[in-house]
Amino acid sequence: MDRIAACKCCGGPAPSFGRVDFHKSCESRRREVFPPSGILIEYHRCPSCRFLFTTDFDGFTADDLKRYIYNDDYIRVDPDYPEERPRINADNLSVLFPADRPRRTLDYGGGSGRLAELLRVRGFGEVRTYDPFVEAFAERPAGRFDLIVCTEVLEHATDPRRVLEDIAGLLDDPGMVLFTTLLQPPDLDSQGLGWWYVGPRNGHVSLFTAESLDRLAEPLGLHLASFNDSWHVLLRDRIPDFARRFVQPA
Repeated sequence: MDRIAACKCCGGPAPSFGRVDFHKSCESRRREVFPPSGILIEYHRCPSCRFLFTTDFDGFTADDLKRYIYNDDYIRVDPDYPEERPRINADNLSVLFPADRPRRTLDYGGGSGRLAELLRVRGFGEVRTYDPFVEAFAERPAGRFDLIVCTEVLEHATDPRRVLEDIAGLLDDPGMVLFTTLLQPPDLDSQGLGWWYVGPRNGHVSLFTAESLDRLAEPLGLHLASFNDSWHVLLRDRIPDFARRFVQPA
């Protein structure tokens, strides 16, 4: 029998949207990386804010996630993770901030720390990495940051509200969160869980709409804006000087 889960963004009842094999990954649109596991992962979709999520990993510890998802085989389902994605993101941030640069930057969920390395080379000054799944960067940083970069992280969050609260607690005022996560396409109802971004083997457990992100941001005093379906910003009422060239007051 299909279960109803509480939406993790707005709290409303979210019926089952379907099930996919655990080994479905984002690479499945190009090739099948692993044979079917026989383990079905159930996703729910909220009819109010349209947040799409699974609760099947909610009881996992950090060690469980490292064992079953973020293990030595993870690079097979996310080959761009070690070098290609950090390089592209560093290039994009250099274009976005050609002259005025944030004073302190935090790469939240920054994995190997490669993006921080590339940003420092490009003149970004103090750049820190925080990632609780990487021993070298698992210590939560002290102080606050005027720019927090969070690329391809929120879709991995089993508790996205807690993650955004943590990010907000590290954000200076004024400050800006610049993050990436792919929003649901308009035809998700017809694509269903065949949408390529639904990848439980990648740890993609939270898949957003703009409205569901708004539901998380508003109680934290953060305002959401998007450049496109992938790149988004969160701001408080005051806009930092380094962002004024592309963010206008409301």
